[in-house]
Amino acid sequence: MREFADFGAADRSTAALREATGPELDLSRPAHRRALHHWLNAWGCRIRSVRAGEPDPFDDAIVKWWKSERRSLRAIDVPLGQLSDEHLRTLGAAYADLSVAIVAFDKNGKARSMGPTAAAKALYALKPGAVMPWDLAIAVELHGARDAAAFTSHLALGRTWARSLLAESGLDEVQLVAELGRPGATLAKVLDEYCYVRYTLGH
Repeated sequence: MREFADFGAADRSTAALREATGPELDLSRPAHRRALHHWLNAWGCRIRSVRAGEPDPFDDAIVKWWKSERRSLRAIDVPLGQLSDEHLRTLGAAYADLSVAIVAFDKNGKARSMGPTAAAKALYALKPGAVMPWDLAIAVELHGARDAAAFTSHLALGRTWARSLLAESGLDEVQLVAELGRPGATLAKVLDEYCYVRYTLGH
C-alpha cells in the first residue's frame, strides 16, 4: 500500500464541503443539500444545476431519500473495518434507492438519475469512515456490475481489506493512514485511492 501513499494532497473540494456543513452532513438542511450537489460535481458527476425559478429535482430527490434513510444511516457509526453484515445491507439498500432517484432533466426534458457512481460518492460524503466509493472502472473490474448487490460486495471487500491491513500492521486506523502518508484521511478513502490507481488509471 505504501506506493499509493502519495496519491494526492488533501482534497480541496472535500475540505470545502466540510467547511460548509461541518463534520456531518444533515441533508434535511437546504445548505447541506446544495453543498453535496456542488461537491458531487467537483468529483466529476455533472449533475445539472437549475436556474433561478426552476424546479430543483436534485433537491427534491435528496429530501425524499433522506427522509427514508436518515435514521438507518445515522445508526452506522463505525469505520469500514467494523461494519456488520446488517450495516452492509443498510448501505446497499440506501445505495439502491439513491442510484435510481431522478436528480436532473436535460434541455429536452430527458430525466437523469443519480446513477451508480454519484450514489456511491454521496454515501461516502455522508459516511466517509465507513463507505468506500467506486467508479465505473472499479465496479466492473472488481464486481462485474454496479447494482446494489455489487455495491454491497464492494463494501464487504473493503471491510476485508481494512481488517487485514489493521491486523498485519498492528496499528489503529489513525496510525495506519498516517503511516501510509495520508494523515487525516479515512482508511476507506485510502482504499478507494488504491482502487482508483489500480483499476481506473490501470497502474
